[in-house]
Amino acid sequence: MKTLVCTTPGQFEYQLGQMPALTPGNAIIKIKRIGICGTDLHAFEGTQPFFAYPRILGHELAGELVEFDNAPGFTVGETVTFIPYFNCGTCIACRSGKANCCTDIKVFGVHIDGGMAEYVSVPSYSLIHGEGLSEDELALVEPLAIGAHGVRRADVQPGEFVLVVGAGPIGLGIMEFARIAGANVIAMDINENRLDFCKNKLKVHHTINAAKEDVNEALKTITNGDYPTVVIDATGSLRAITNAFPYMAHGARYVLVGLQKGEIAFSHPEFHKREATLMSSRNATRADFEHVIASMKKGLVDPTNYITHRVDFGEVKDEFKGWLDPANGVIKAMVSL
Repeated sequence: MKTLVCTTPGQFEYQLGQMPALTPGNAIIKIKRIGICGTDLHAFEGTQPFFAYPRILGHELAGELVEFDNAPGFTVGETVTFIPYFNCGTCIACRSGKANCCTDIKVFGVHIDGGMAEYVSVPSYSLIHGEGLSEDELALVEPLAIGAHGVRRADVQPGEFVLVVGAGPIGLGIMEFARIAGANVIAMDINENRLDFCKNKLKVHHTINAAKEDVNEALKTITNGDYPTVVIDATGSLRAITNAFPYMAHGARYVLVGLQKGEIAFSHPEFHKREATLMSSRNATRADFEHVIASMKKGLVDPTNYITHRVDFGEVKDEFKGWLDPANGVIKAMVSL
């Protein structure tokens, strides 16, 4: 079985791995699609927290169910995806319905080897029915679920102004589900091509280029002086996270979906006088996956909009580094097996 291993930051190597054997409570999937996400890119760069090398990356996946144990309702040969955050089921988070932040979580492709392989073994409880969606669509359910979870954490209400900082794939998903929740979405980035994508493909009416515009003035104009009641960071950039604290309206919620390695510092008086709420948003839950799939089936989200680059599995090693260069215009690279 062919695998692609990130041996050290900046280095990939194709290797022959052992074919997974069926074990109790698990399922074997023949991988058909692999979406490349920010986590994979950051791992390749060496900037991803919670990470050790060597590692097989990949957790945005779709494939054919080959074998399974204890997966009632599933059939051999059906197209599936799965929730790639494997939880213990017994800790305080799991008992509270927050398996997405289990104290002993094992994220596929991060804490344990992932899906850049011809076959994988995953817990049967993580399986998700394909619901008639294409392999491309199913491979994009997971990143969209990250966005849907961030919006749910923010408790976005119809008519609110929601500022999404970062127009990468996760930020785009946040914008989509904030729109579905009825919000007035404001996209902010420093990449004009990404902002054009937001306007032309996602129909985001308000965009701000933070490198070219006075952000405070732009926000005041868009929100009639109120500022956004929800700010969601999808950059993982310490500078962007820190800079966004003053963009909150009084009483606003600030949700950190992006992740960086350092500490965050902000003005306590400015934060306090707003009676603001700061929260993190980690991974996603089954309910978020189901919300994404239902939204796709209703035509509320077209995930194929995001796919800008396609390669075969054998080309990933040579092409991967180029996906880090903003000049190449990558929104989402999709790998076929």
